[in-house]
Amino acid sequence: MCEAFHRALNGVARPTVGLLNVGAEDQKGHEEVREAHRILREGGFDIDYRGFVEGGDISKGVVDVVVTDGFTGNVALKTAEGTARFISAELRAALTGTLIDKIGAAIASGALRRLMTKLNPSTLDGAPLLGLNGVVVKCHGGADARGVSNGVLVAVDLAQSQYSQEIAASLAQLTTTLAQCPRDQGPTSEKIA
Repeated sequence: MCEAFHRALNGVARPTVGLLNVGAEDQKGHEEVREAHRILREGGFDIDYRGFVEGGDISKGVVDVVVTDGFTGNVALKTAEGTARFISAELRAALTGTLIDKIGAAIASGALRRLMTKLNPSTLDGAPLLGLNGVVVKCHGGADARGVSNGVLVAVDLAQSQYSQEIAASLAQLTTTLAQCPRDQGPTSEKIA
């Protein structure tokens, strides 16, 4: 689903996909994450799956798409938003303290504006609600006018893409994969320790 979302919004034919975990090794993480890793690796999906990624990899761009459960994803997003607000506030305070600081801020104003745009969550607002027969996009509860506008653009991109059909095909493939290999046996007879 996330791969189809990334493709629809960014035009990347084959986005790279990683699964968020506490470490990159196969034995790390809780059972559900290891099982999802095994299914993605061995399930015959036509995706560029790169394996586990760690929290620090999210902002590095190690992969195009980081997949996780809703709870962990929400914690990661809120942590990133809080960190961005903290950095913005500290930078603002550091660049407005003295006359010299203000002169330095004026000289660097173009670069600072670009940085603030990157740190602003409204720049990338809008996420699809899944499990519906159609495109529904939800914006952040604290979205400003720019965030809502970007959410509308996300909905337009999704509606003009093959997003819904790709998700349906992926879910059909997942259903087939899970039916062919019960959880306790897996696609191969090996079990993850």
